[in-house]
Amino acid sequence: MKLREEHWPDEATIITFEEGDPAENPWVNGRPKREEIEVERYNPMWVEQYEILEAEIKALIPEVALSVEHVGSTAVPGLPAKPVIDIDLIVPDPEREDDYVPVLEALGYELTVRERSWYQHRMLRHENPRVNLHVFGRGCAEHVRHILFRDWLREHPADKQRYADAKMLAKDGVSSAPEYNLRKQDVVREIYQNIFNNRGWQRAI
Repeated sequence: MKLREEHWPDEATIITFEEGDPAENPWVNGRPKREEIEVERYNPMWVEQYEILEAEIKALIPEVALSVEHVGSTAVPGLPAKPVIDIDLIVPDPEREDDYVPVLEALGYELTVRERSWYQHRMLRHENPRVNLHVFGRGCAEHVRHILFRDWLREHPADKQRYADAKMLAKDGVSSAPEYNLRKQDVVREIYQNIFNNRGWQRAI
């Protein structure tokens, strides 16, 4: 279940990285507990776990789940990753939380993030297996970028290795996921520029 390219936003929207409102408090139930940043060797079990999770979501909210995609590093064969499965769930309207949150809670997910100013993003957390389930609306540029980044790394070994090296450096001495992400952000943005250039899109960074 995927959104075809004809349902993507325009080029200018995709290459523009929105920041959201820095004054917005995204935490639904307060800041989560800190997790040790661990980057592990690629584990094929991640794909098997994703497939089970995807089937559960599709079965329980078929009319709401417009697209379910395995994204992030656990979706790239051979890439070291934090043992957290990232999933993008595309729904008609993220604001209508009653359409999807209660069902996902019954599956063990907990709504932890609500960022109305940043692509109407919601995130639900699952503990076992560890999952970050990201909810966006249709035509969301951030979701498209997730797909572009995943597919590029699957097909370009040099950039995959470059990103792996950046991840291993970023994890040392950090105490939170935001800090870890910030330390590898420059490499991520440079890889995105490679993706955009390959598609003939204007310089965005």
